[in-house]
Amino acid sequence: MTIQLPGKVKYIIDTLVQAGHEAYAVGGCIRDSILGRVPGDWDITTSASPQQVKQLFLKTVDTGIQHGTVTVMEGREAFEVTTYRIDGEYEDQRHPREVIFTSSLLEDLKRRDFTINAMAYNDTEGLIDAFHGMEDIEKQVIRCVGNPVDRFNEDALRMMRAVRFAAQLGFTIEENTQSAVRRLAQNLDRISAERIQAELVKLLVSEHPEMMRTVYELGMSQVFLPEFDEMMKTPQNNRYHKYNVGEHSILAMQNIRNDKVLRLTMLLHDVGKPACRTVDENGIYHFYGHPAQGAKMAKIILRRLKFDNDTIRSVTNLIAWHDDRPSLREASVRRAIHRVGLEQYPALFEVKRADTLAKNNYRRKEKLELIDSYESLYHEIMAKRQCLTLKDLAVNGTDMLELGLERGKEIGVTLNRLLMHVLERPEDNTREILMNLVKTEQKPE
Repeated sequence: MTIQLPGKVKYIIDTLVQAGHEAYAVGGCIRDSILGRVPGDWDITTSASPQQVKQLFLKTVDTGIQHGTVTVMEGREAFEVTTYRIDGEYEDQRHPREVIFTSSLLEDLKRRDFTINAMAYNDTEGLIDAFHGMEDIEKQVIRCVGNPVDRFNEDALRMMRAVRFAAQLGFTIEENTQSAVRRLAQNLDRISAERIQAELVKLLVSEHPEMMRTVYELGMSQVFLPEFDEMMKTPQNNRYHKYNVGEHSILAMQNIRNDKVLRLTMLLHDVGKPACRTVDENGIYHFYGHPAQGAKMAKIILRRLKFDNDTIRSVTNLIAWHDDRPSLREASVRRAIHRVGLEQYPALFEVKRADTLAKNNYRRKEKLELIDSYESLYHEIMAKRQCLTLKDLAVNGTDMLELGLERGKEIGVTLNRLLMHVLERPEDNTREILMNLVKTEQKPE
């Protein structure tokens, strides 16, 4: 097999080889090249020591020199060059206490996580595939190098990586590897929330977010997202649904584009349902108040997983309003946009469609048509540049002071009252009309 190495990668490998060292492109870049994907980066492994690498290249950065990694700068591009190594004992389910440099490529490949990531290549020797990574690519399976229990005991995050790779590549996880995850899933509690978050997001924005089901089935979500386990255990016995809360949420993720905020929203949009479930005299389930409850719970979950504030704000707002249904007249939609917040649009329509498509067929066509009409009115309102917020009002606090209103609460109350008037009658948003409205209100009876 021939892999087309980028010119700068070939230059680094050739420089090392000409100096008497071994060097190969290794890991994910080889996997992706074989799969016809564009590698995100190119890593190089070599028999040269970090000091020897530094001597051969003009500009290097000591990014992880204690673990054998030197970053070689070629122009503005950075390439990690790592010395062959054997990892010592892992002390925290994530990092080796020490690394031992070795002259053996095979020993270096042995320490890697999955067979598809344990292949190396250079133009002289071609593909080095000691652990049958090509075979596993052909079979479309994720399998650990060697004993999966050993690999996961070394680094518990590899369990999430297994599912993430399966989701990104459309592969399945080999049986022994799955069994080891089930056995060791609890070890994820030793992994930082930031690391788990990064793997979760990559899974969710992949082409197969339904692999979230595997995260549940293998016991991992119980460790970092127990709320999802409750969703998977909560049926929805009513005419609108045919799946439990968790399965409905998985299908909703599949029905929306692969954007981080949108996928997180669909994963958690009904997280409040287990806590809100009631049963009427006919045995029908209801989930009154679940959007507000879900927004509160999602905020706690996303903070626990160390998401940034902007993501938390966007996701929780979309959850809070995902079930809001204004009447289909312009004034009602203007009020809804003001109430929900302009920043939630037009994403809110995508959320509503994904939610509807993940339910059963009862009145589905009608609901989708209502969403279409809602969105059409939104676009008409936006095209007309109608007033939707206080900053769009034709008057401001200075104008109110001119009319003799007191600073503070009185001005705020008056401006909000004018905004409510303009949301109903947008043609009145002129300074003259609004000032006259306030003057009329001020006249003694």
